Amino acid sequence: MLLPRSENALRGVHPQLQAVVRLAAHAMQQRTDGLGFIVTQGLRTPQQQAELYRARATRTMDSRHLTGHAVDLAATVNGAVRWDWPLYPELAAVMKAAAANLGVTIYWGGDWTNFRDGPHFELNPRDYPMPAAAAAAVAAA
Repeated sequence: MLLPRSENALRGVHPQLQAVVRLAAHAMQQRTDGLGFIVTQGLRTPQQQAELYRARATRTMDSRHLTGHAVDLAATVNGAVRWDWPLYPELAAVMKAAAANLGVTIYWGGDWTNFRDGPHFELNPRDYPMPAAAAAAVAAA
């Protein structure tokens, strides 16, 4: 079960990615080591993306967050947010297992070689392309 803050952050996120996040959250509740997560961001406006770009918190204006095809998760240990890198591969393993269980293909930002982004998960663009209208809006932003 997700906290209300996380459920709120999932508004506007693609239903398949929402399902993956919820299944992963359920799996995390079965753990005895206190590891969990919260959803920190899902759908972003072009203005939010531009602010993050200016702050160098993202490297692109063409983010899948703009169309609800990506989420950022923060690892928690016993309810406290933690940013220690070793927690994120564990979180990614649970997210990847949930995605595989649902037949959804995802990418984890921690697997990227040019910019490792441990909190970031997105639907595979090949299997979940942006709708044409959304792609046009992103290009115009």
